[in-house]
Amino acid sequence: MPEDDLPPRYRHRVLILVICCLSLFIVTLDATVTNVALPSIGRELHAGVASLQWTLDAYTLTIASFLVLSGSSGDRFGRRRVFQIGLLIFGVGSILCSLAVSDGMLIASRVLQAVGGSMLNPVSLSIVTNTFTDKRARARALGVWGAISGVSLGFGPVVGGLLVDTIGWRSIFWVNAPIVVAAIVLTALFVPESKSDRVRRFDPVGQLLVIVGLATIVFAIIEGPQFGWGSPLTIGAVVVGAAALVGFVPYELHRDDPLIDPRFFASIPFASAIVAAVAAFGSWGAFLFTNTLALQDARGFSPVTTGLLFMPAGILILLTSPLSGRLVGTRGTRLPMTLSGLIVIVAAVLLTFTTATSPILLILVIFALFGAGFGLVNAPITNTAVSGMPNAQGGAAAAITSTGRQIGTALGIALAGSITGASSGGKVGRSLVTDAHPLWWTIAVAGVAIVVLASVSNTDWAGRSSKRVAPLLAEPAPSR
Repeated sequence: MPEDDLPPRYRHRVLILVICCLSLFIVTLDATVTNVALPSIGRELHAGVASLQWTLDAYTLTIASFLVLSGSSGDRFGRRRVFQIGLLIFGVGSILCSLAVSDGMLIASRVLQAVGGSMLNPVSLSIVTNTFTDKRARARALGVWGAISGVSLGFGPVVGGLLVDTIGWRSIFWVNAPIVVAAIVLTALFVPESKSDRVRRFDPVGQLLVIVGLATIVFAIIEGPQFGWGSPLTIGAVVVGAAALVGFVPYELHRDDPLIDPRFFASIPFASAIVAAVAAFGSWGAFLFTNTLALQDARGFSPVTTGLLFMPAGILILLTSPLSGRLVGTRGTRLPMTLSGLIVIVAAVLLTFTTATSPILLILVIFALFGAGFGLVNAPITNTAVSGMPNAQGGAAAAITSTGRQIGTALGIALAGSITGASSGGKVGRSLVTDAHPLWWTIAVAGVAIVVLASVSNTDWAGRSSKRVAPLLAEPAPSR
């Protein structure tokens, strides 16, 4: 249909896509751009490694906790309205981050920033899918939307390094303000309001159980080295977190409108996708966090040099992400997912041979390999999660998968400090490069898990489990 013949709500659909991509870009960028600024933040705010971990994990955990709620809020109250509220909260949080005078204020501001960020990703995706109703046009739009995520993930360290070196670490938060203002205005002018015909009821108990479960488990992992693994505080946090997550399942099974339907996980392909997402993004989070500290504090590189050293990873993510999508379309999910796991294993094993004096060329090769492995895994994870699910539950499956990615990143960052011993010491020295060797072996195990899951999720047994679950999810029960 020619552009002039489109209904009014679709005449500006390319601009709508740009607006949604902008929001995705700044939210995803803030998950990676902050990594390169961590040493500078630590020096100015006198923050230890545990505080730096919380600077990242407060953001990813909050997004993970509220993704599903934010998506349903957009369906209920209006996607444009929730999208604009999310932009406003994200912008205010960004400004407060730039004004932080202590690590505690920075962490609290990151939580506020992430509350807004959690409203942007799922709601912008809903806006795109409701704007592009033609199947082919929607596929192209979603391809662009997903590519923006890869760009921001891959080049976040480079952008962060340039900003920190030229202006200072606070500038990584300043840059969000003009983008947010422009997006709010453009959304008001060009994005039509839309709601869902049927929305899920708010699940406050389920939401609370998710927040408590995730926050206390990550708290135990990050703070365990400092307080002691056998301390009452650490053990108590583990017990509370485990109880919340265990209690979440039976509670949600008895709700007509669960926050997350546990029956999804009876599908072997879906469960495999979530575990693979946690393993892959946990590896990526640990890789970025540890190598950022190692390159700057252990090897003495500047932020901009550190960002440039990460560039091979960003380039390979850009190259392998579309390749992975094509492989999924022609060969299925097993091949790209297996290749991803194998490449991650090779990169992780090579990292176990690095020292504080290893040649830069070796570092560049390893980083490129890690980027290639990470770039290959995203498409098969998403496809595995939604394949076999009823169309009505495709969005919910994708949202849970996105939550798994955020949880994986948070756990990876938490484990990085604990395994390397950096969390307990509070300071980072040249020994971090060799202290990180056990972490790289852990990531190699995660790579093995991805390879195994690639095969398990494609078995006949897995296919039968998906077929058994699909009818249970096809027709949502009426709201209570």
